[in-house]
Amino acid sequence: QLDPENTGFIGVETFASLVHSHELPLDPAKLDMLVALVQGNDEGQVCYQELVDLISSKRSSSFKRAIANGQRALPRDGLLNETGLGFYKRFVRYVAYEILPCEMDRRWYFYQHRTCPPPVFMAAVTLTQIIVFLCYGARLNKWVLQTYHPEYMKSPLVYHPGHRARAWRFLTYMFMHVGLEQLGFNALLQLMIGVPLEMVHGILRISFLSLAGVLAG
Repeated sequence: QLDPENTGFIGVETFASLVHSHELPLDPAKLDMLVALVQGNDEGQVCYQELVDLISSKRSSSFKRAIANGQRALPRDGLLNETGLGFYKRFVRYVAYEILPCEMDRRWYFYQHRTCPPPVFMAAVTLTQIIVFLCYGARLNKWVLQTYHPEYMKSPLVYHPGHRARAWRFLTYMFMHVGLEQLGFNALLQLMIGVPLEMVHGILRISFLSLAGVLAG
């Protein structure tokens, strides 16, 4: 109705009036991204396909252009003005400002953050690493510089240059640690960075990225 010539675009004023009158308001973060896209449009119009992509949370070329245009569309302290947040949401905001340089990225991260489904992958990996370390610590009776123990390299989990044919070792070495310091540092990073990222991007993306890093290592 708003696009009788079927061009795929409508004026931003028309869209704004539609947004204000509709009973189901848009996600504020997605609305900000759409505004950034409009400002990057030569005609200053809203594109239907870009709207669909944002509503369906597709990280498409439209999203990338919104990010590129969004640096001058939003103040840098946008999320810092959010009030009434609980402890956990404040933690999510803290992570966003620690790891993301652009306010648009921070908004996307903050508003896309979900607790369901839970971040089971990073939590399971961290828990397994702790259990394996405790088992080997008790078995070797050594909690620091375990690699110096003669029995350490006999573990079926360790990567060993002489056993490259045992393909599982390229992944299972991720569960072995030199000592408490390395385990603690890895567990802290996985829980403070990996878990929040998994809550945004989901288990498939994060598990693929994490395991790709293990293989590259």
